[in-house]
Amino acid sequence: MKTEDLYKIYLQYPSVQTDTRKLKEGDIFFALRGHNFIGNEFAAKALDAGASFAIIDDERYVISEKTILVDDVLISLQQLAKHHRQQFSIPFIAITGSNGKTTTKELIHAVLSSAFKTYTTEGNLNNHIGVPLTILKIRQDAEVAVIEMGANHLKEIASYCEIALPTHGLITNCGKAHLEGFGSEEGVRKGKGELYDHLRDNKGTAFVMWDYDYLRDMSKGIAHIYTYGTTEANVIGNTHQSGQYLEVEFTKGFYGTIQTKLVGDYNLPNVLAAVAIGNYFTVEEQKIKESIENYFPTNSRSQLIEKGTNKIILDAYNANPSSMKAAIENFAKTDGQEKILALGAMAELGTESLREHKNIIREIDKYQWRDVILVGGDFMNIDHTYRRFHSPTEAGEWLKKNGPQNSFFLIKGSRSMQMEKLLGYL
Repeated sequence: MKTEDLYKIYLQYPSVQTDTRKLKEGDIFFALRGHNFIGNEFAAKALDAGASFAIIDDERYVISEKTILVDDVLISLQQLAKHHRQQFSIPFIAITGSNGKTTTKELIHAVLSSAFKTYTTEGNLNNHIGVPLTILKIRQDAEVAVIEMGANHLKEIASYCEIALPTHGLITNCGKAHLEGFGSEEGVRKGKGELYDHLRDNKGTAFVMWDYDYLRDMSKGIAHIYTYGTTEANVIGNTHQSGQYLEVEFTKGFYGTIQTKLVGDYNLPNVLAAVAIGNYFTVEEQKIKESIENYFPTNSRSQLIEKGTNKIILDAYNANPSSMKAAIENFAKTDGQEKILALGAMAELGTESLREHKNIIREIDKYQWRDVILVGGDFMNIDHTYRRFHSPTEAGEWLKKNGPQNSFFLIKGSRSMQMEKLLGYL
């Protein structure tokens, strides 16, 4: 079936699902293939559950006129999303980067939605399936869209740009993340820079953190550049005071102080980006301020939690060498006594993994801690004097037995480590 014909069906049933467990009556079910399952095998179940149609790519699973046979279900989903995208002439803002992209996306959405009908990526649906699903949730009343793009190898961001066709874009930073796929930090810059390449080729607008020399260089040649930073930029802001929550004072482009509910000075660029984009799209200053001050993270990113006599910074959604170093540095200088580090191993670092975990040990060595708990991965393969555990469950049992009180915790690790499980033992 041609994309145009499939789109006519989508307009009648404008809700798409790829998981039968989440299916609602009337959804179009796309039978995607996974590592451990064949989506076509769920087509009948989807139709029985009330799906309007099931999109399949194996004729053996044709049941009725409600099963639509295509060459490749994933490609059909992506082409449908691109066709839907092409029906809009509104700003599409793409966000990528090594660290902070989801928090930045959430802050930008909070600011823009105070003035415009804004659609954005839900959670971190930022991959080859999540990007098209996000686009297909955008309705005709949309005034702006914010699309998060994650990547762990070259050409990935370029492929998402072909679907989302962003008119504006932002790279939060380029650090040591997904080195297994990108090969090196230079590979990371090249991969993330594919967003800039798209904007350059299509006369788009880039929002650039002007403090980062490498982003200045990478953004050269883009038709329109709007900057934010701490010294030279269209929007300038700096950390006002370093307490439990980040407070930012703005002196150009936006004026006044914003008291966030985010933990860590490393969130400064994320806040600057949201204010800059709000300013660029002429959102009232008071709305910008209120939107950011009312944003409270609930996604294991920069959360401050109190349990009994303990305080916890939960930043356990993900980790890489750059974000881990920043989190440790920030925690070390944050007010508080009896500090305990609980760090899970970092994933997807390839041949650099052992070296990067050793670097984190050196970073830990710089400061005094009440205790240090290291969990899993290459933390188990390095000589160090800190406590080591194979899993968060094992670490949690030690915490439960020893019951630290009146302590201040930083809990961080890669998503696969599930370090948030420690909360259940405190």
